[in-house]
Amino acid sequence: MSKPIVAVVGRPNVGKSTLFNVLAGERISIVQDTPGVTRDRIYADVSWLNMAFTLIDTGGIEPESKDIILSQMREQAQIAIDTADVIIFMVDVRQGLVDADSKVADMLRRSHKPVILVVNKVDSFEKFMPDVYEFYNLGIGDPIPISAASRLGLGDMLDEVAKHFPEDVEDEVEDDRPKVAIIGKPNVGKSSLINKLVGEDRVIVSDIAGTTRDAIDTAIKYNGTEYVFIDTAGLRRKNKIKEELERYSIIRAVTAVERADVVIIVIDATEGVTEQDAKIAGIAHERGKGIIIAVNKWDAIEKDDKTIYKHTERIRQILSFMPYAEILFISAKTGQRTQKLFEMIDMVLENNSMRVATGVLNEIMSEAVAMQQPPSDKGKRLKLYYITQVAVKPPTFVIFVNDKELMHFSYTRYLENRIRDAFGFKGTSLKFIIRERKED
Repeated sequence: MSKPIVAVVGRPNVGKSTLFNVLAGERISIVQDTPGVTRDRIYADVSWLNMAFTLIDTGGIEPESKDIILSQMREQAQIAIDTADVIIFMVDVRQGLVDADSKVADMLRRSHKPVILVVNKVDSFEKFMPDVYEFYNLGIGDPIPISAASRLGLGDMLDEVAKHFPEDVEDEVEDDRPKVAIIGKPNVGKSSLINKLVGEDRVIVSDIAGTTRDAIDTAIKYNGTEYVFIDTAGLRRKNKIKEELERYSIIRAVTAVERADVVIIVIDATEGVTEQDAKIAGIAHERGKGIIIAVNKWDAIEKDDKTIYKHTERIRQILSFMPYAEILFISAKTGQRTQKLFEMIDMVLENNSMRVATGVLNEIMSEAVAMQQPPSDKGKRLKLYYITQVAVKPPTFVIFVNDKELMHFSYTRYLENRIRDAFGFKGTSLKFIIRERKED
C-alpha cells in the first residue's frame, strides 16, 4: 500500500520549515547524486513509531502585501487539499489569531479532509496555554500546542496525525493490476500519451476521477492485461508563478510515484532533457521504482543518422544517477512506438520483482572479487563474506563484510554492474545494504 501523505500549511514565519526539518531529520540530504531533489526540501519520508508517511511542505510565501499572502495561502491550502491524506495547519501562538488564518481555516474545513490544528512556538505550556485556547475560534478542532524548535509536543501531534491515516483497505491490497505513473513537466504531452494509449482499439475499463490524490486513474487493457495509468497532468494553473508551478508538479509527481510500480518520465524532444526533468526523475529513482524515459514529440525533430545517439547521450548525461532507465523515442500525436511501451512496462515490472538465488549471487561476487581486488585502507583490506537478496521492488541485496567503512561506494557500484551484466535488471534500480560480520 502507498504511504499516506501529510501536508503542512501555514502563513510565513510560523515555523513550517523548522517542523519539516525536525521531522525529516538528517534524511533530507541522503542522496548525494540525485540533482535538485533533496536540495529543494519539498518532501521527505518520515517514520513515527511503526508508521511511515511522506511529509510535504506546501511552500514558502514571502510577499509584501497581505492580499498576496492570503491568495498564496489559499493556493497552498488547495495543493494540500488535493494531494494530502492529512493536513497540518500551523499557526503561531505569538502572533495570535489573524484574519488569513480564519480564511484558510474555512477552506480547509469545507474540504472534509482531516485537519490537525497545530499552534507553534509554545515554548512554555504554563505561560502560553491561555493564548492557545484562542485558536478554538477557528472551528477546526482542538489546537495542539507544540514548539518545533524545542521539539516539544511533537509526539502528541504525530499521534493525532496518525489516527487519520487510511486503514489498509482489503480491496486495495487485492488490486494487483500493474500501476503506471506518467510524470513530467507541464505540457510535455502526458495527457496526449494516455489518450493515445486508450485509443479506439482498446477499452477504457474505468475512469476513476479524483481518487484521494486528485490524479486521474485510467484502466487500459492491452493483450489481455489490464494496466492502471495514473496521470498527473491536471495541473491547476491558478498561479502563473513558475516556481509555484514547478513545486506543484513535483508534489503531484511524489503522490503519483508513491502508488506506482513503474514510472514513465515523459520528456519533450523539442526542448531536450532539463534540470526540472532530473528533479522529477529523481523522485522515482529515490523510491526504487521501475523507470522508463519516454521522449515525446519525436515526430517534430529533424533527424539524421546521429540524432538518436545525441539525444540518448544527453539524457544519460543529465540523468546520470539512473543509467539503468530504459529510453524510448515516441510520438503521442502520431502514435509512433507508443504500443512498444506496453512491452517495456512488462519487462521493467518483471525486472523490478526478479529474484536471484543466493548461490548464483555468491558465484558472481567471487568472480568479481577475483577480477578486481576489494579496496584497503591503512593495511586493512575489505573482505566480502556473503551476498543474498532480501527483497524485490526494487531488488535489494545484503552484503556481509568485515568492515563497513572499507566498502567504498565505487566498489558497490562495481558489484552492481557485475550483477547487471549477468541478469540485466533493465529499467530498475538495485539497492545494496552493507552489514558487518566479525571475522571468526
